[in-house]
Amino acid sequence: MTRLIESVVSALATTPPRWAALAGIEPDLLARRPAPGEWSAIECLGHVVDTEAAVFLARVLAVREGRDFAAFDPDAEGAPVARSLGALAADFATLRAASLEVLATLTDADLDRTARHAELGHVTLRELLNEWAAHDTMHLVQAERALMQAFIPGSGPWRPYFADHDVEATGAA
Repeated sequence: MTRLIESVVSALATTPPRWAALAGIEPDLLARRPAPGEWSAIECLGHVVDTEAAVFLARVLAVREGRDFAAFDPDAEGAPVARSLGALAADFATLRAASLEVLATLTDADLDRTARHAELGHVTLRELLNEWAAHDTMHLVQAERALMQAFIPGSGPWRPYFADHDVEATGAA
């Protein structure tokens, strides 16, 4: 991918308003887990908030400075969700704005800088930026998939159109 930094920044900049747009959905739908062991939409956002400054921004700074960094276990290190999606989305927007300011200072010369991840070994800033953008998008998809589950079973003859996302019909978790 050419212009990686610009591509990542543009992708990451779209995430806060996408989360904010979900704030008008009924809280019980936001808290509904699609299957046992899977996160609800609000839990996905809680995780994204947890990782914004403490994981991704911290890792970008560590790689830029050549410092090693620890792994992150969301089950052990994540904070329980105790606020509304709107409040979480507002906090996330503030954190993301700070992250985007730092990303704006990166140059293509920084992309090959490395640091050691405690579990994965040496990683480049290029790899980390790709992972950050993919992680952001993955949790949006995960949250939207969780929200879909309340509606798929009642869609009647259209239900087969949702086969790739229908947790109940496939037994997928």
